[in-house]
Amino acid sequence: MDLILLAEASTHWVHNLDPFVIKFGDNFGIRWYGVSYFLGFAAAFLLLRVYHQKNLSPLTPEDQSNFLTYIILGVLMGGRLGYMFFYEAGRDSLAKDVLSIFKVWEGGMASHGGFLGVAVAVIIFSKRNNFNLFMVGDFVASVAPAGLFFGRVANFINGELWGKVSQVQWAMIFPDPQAGPEPRHPSQLYEAGLEGLVLFVYVQHRFWRDRLVQRAPGQLVGEMLILYSFARIFCEKFREPDFGEDLILGLSKGQFYSFGLIAAGVGLLVIARSRAARVNIQSES
Repeated sequence: MDLILLAEASTHWVHNLDPFVIKFGDNFGIRWYGVSYFLGFAAAFLLLRVYHQKNLSPLTPEDQSNFLTYIILGVLMGGRLGYMFFYEAGRDSLAKDVLSIFKVWEGGMASHGGFLGVAVAVIIFSKRNNFNLFMVGDFVASVAPAGLFFGRVANFINGELWGKVSQVQWAMIFPDPQAGPEPRHPSQLYEAGLEGLVLFVYVQHRFWRDRLVQRAPGQLVGEMLILYSFARIFCEKFREPDFGEDLILGLSKGQFYSFGLIAAGVGLLVIARSRAARVNIQSES
């Protein structure tokens, strides 16, 4: 059904946002999704600069530039590989065309794969440059929710990853034929709010007010992983499972993989607190 007819037949807003900021052809131009990545990395760059200026980070401007290069590669490679191997749609694309793994402009990034990619990037960067691994992880945790926020807003603008059918007043109709004519939860905005904005406020509070990175390196990244995972599990209750995806033990893929992040976060909390306790005992003796 045409979007105009849908709008006339329903009291719910019909999503009609253009995924392109600027178009240079029928399907070529600058997309909001690309802009979201730029904004996320720009926020990380600016925050790392401020940390160093306030003597809260040993990373010099040169270190920061190198660090962001590692992080960008980790996010892009991990997110893409995660989508290709964690999700059925990615595996189908890979089976049909092995080169599809490089066709990022066609969409397909997995946040859990991005987390794994960033973890590898942090380990390599820290080892090569002799920085405390847990401290560097905390820096990433303090800036990552900003990128998550921009990414989910871009998902909303693209009209993808929509929610389940609902009749709440703020439900909306998405133009994707797979979504059908029924109004749905704007679950992308729920995720942008909880996984992005709320989590960003929390980690920044812990970073500046509680000086957690200095007191117990590794605890902030542990807390961030746990809180992100619970937010993701909650938001997935309102999100339609990806088309063609099977549930795992009654859970969506996003929920199931989040339990792995919770386990990693708990492990980091235990390590960080035990290390901090040993340091305190040594300083008192």
